[in-house]
Amino acid sequence: MAKVTLTTFLTLDGVMQGPGAPDEDTSGGFECGGWVVPYADPDMERIVEERFDRVTGFLLGRRTYEIFAAYWPRVTDPADPIASRLNNLPKYVASTTLAEAGWHNSTLVTDAAHAVRKLKGEAGGELQIHGSGELARSLLAHDLIDEMLLMVYPVVLGTGKRLFDEDAVPTAFELVGHEATGKGVAVQRYRLAGRPTFGSFALDD
Repeated sequence: MAKVTLTTFLTLDGVMQGPGAPDEDTSGGFECGGWVVPYADPDMERIVEERFDRVTGFLLGRRTYEIFAAYWPRVTDPADPIASRLNNLPKYVASTTLAEAGWHNSTLVTDAAHAVRKLKGEAGGELQIHGSGELARSLLAHDLIDEMLLMVYPVVLGTGKRLFDEDAVPTAFELVGHEATGKGVAVQRYRLAGRPTFGSFALDD
């Protein structure tokens, strides 16, 4: 059975919008794009490349797909560990508004949860979500993401789209790995662990 993983960049206050460039995603009047760039270093590059070493296919939301499709086909070096995989491996694009997905080996899906359940059962390997907050939230609500790699950057923005919102389904995760980059990015790997349990520190009467 395929494993579904999420890799995403987050600020300390949970913002995931527009990490790569000022104009990457300005929806909602967001003016803080490009907040990841000052923290790029060899550690960050290694961690991202290690994720791409394991991928067998991609699950992408519409906005992330459009951002990737505008950039990565222009990177034509077959030895590039990220471009070679994004440009050639299967890409499943969750969208109800796109009429077509023209990037090589891309398939549109309108019911993401149904499609992911089917994909998980059809093959092995690792289906990776990168960014794609709306898609990630919808799959988390159905317990369809097996593992998350959260790269938390030491910056607070105060505004922007977040991975978890007030409608998030209560879910427990197990920490299965962690490290920090030389520039202070906390990298945390979590595995789905079911529903939260609760208790109390109240003193007995």
